[in-house]
Amino acid sequence: MTAVELAEIPFFPLDLFEGDRAVLLRLLRETGTAPGQRFLLGEQTAHFEAELGRSLGGAEVVACSSGTSALTLVLAAMAVGPGDEVVVPAFGCAPLASSVLSVGARPVFADVDPWTMVVDPAAAAERIGPRTKALMPAHMFSVMADLPAFRALAEQHGLRLLEDSAVGQGGVLAGRPAGLWGDAGVFSFVQVKTFGMPGEGGAVVTRDGELARTVRMLRNHGQDGRTRFRHHRIGWNSRFDELQAAFQRHRLPGLPARLARRAEIAGYYTERFAPLAERGVLAPPPGTEGRCHYVYTLLAERRDALQAHLATRGIASHAYYPQALPRQPAFAPYTLPGDGWPAAERVAERALSIPVHPHLTDGQIERIADAVCDFPVS
Repeated sequence: MTAVELAEIPFFPLDLFEGDRAVLLRLLRETGTAPGQRFLLGEQTAHFEAELGRSLGGAEVVACSSGTSALTLVLAAMAVGPGDEVVVPAFGCAPLASSVLSVGARPVFADVDPWTMVVDPAAAAERIGPRTKALMPAHMFSVMADLPAFRALAEQHGLRLLEDSAVGQGGVLAGRPAGLWGDAGVFSFVQVKTFGMPGEGGAVVTRDGELARTVRMLRNHGQDGRTRFRHHRIGWNSRFDELQAAFQRHRLPGLPARLARRAEIAGYYTERFAPLAERGVLAPPPGTEGRCHYVYTLLAERRDALQAHLATRGIASHAYYPQALPRQPAFAPYTLPGDGWPAAERVAERALSIPVHPHLTDGQIERIADAVCDFPVS
């Protein structure tokens, strides 16, 4: 191995945008010296929304300041508010619950599948009650949620369906892209996501023109974009940065290749790790259908020991969400006494993510897989 191959392998690359440095610097100057001096919601944002929408088959795209903000804006646009409930996964990122609370509604936590770690449609169905206004399934790590089941569930009960596809951009299930299964979906562009950028940002994607129009208004203090300082709704400051829009336009054509590389790496891992199940290290389900490969996550009976083992080999790993959402101090007050989410709590104790980003070399990928496979049985 070369010295580079033997160096520490970070969980996310430190040089993520090094290859685009010259372009980014050029765009920074062009944005800063443009005659209109529009640093937010200008023509670059409009072009980016249109180009991303075309890549999704003509969907409406509304760029906003973050994936979290995107969830909040959609919930508000759906008129979810005080007295309403939204069914969300018991395992995942805090915005699944905090976005619901930020509009005055209550998150109701449903348990997850013990292998895929995505919310279980059957568990979600049990949480639907007279106050339920929406379902918010989320894709998790490298697996898309069972959106056909959730779509049927939403139609059966007359509920809104908001797809948290923040980590799922690029995934396809039954021929339909992530983000377009429900009334609306959201993407996150924070740097570590599949379409990350050097900053914070996100987008709402939908085929509902009226919902998109309302979200556009809400992201800019309730203005409709035609008459400045005329506020039609109480909104938020969730505007998209022009420099980032220009940079994302530059990177959009290369997204399929980066996604393909992620899928190639994940496929190799899954094949290598298949025999480890009997040793207490479970790989994600094999296959390419409904996969997004934001990160590659193992379920390990001795998670902390595996993480320490990898560290001795110079391989960084990350334990996402080591506590189920309803057990978090911020969200526990909104749960019912005696309630439980056994699969989510078990997953929180076992999940460990390893590098899967497209900057990995073949040698690094092999080194990571060898290290996992060499993890000793207790």
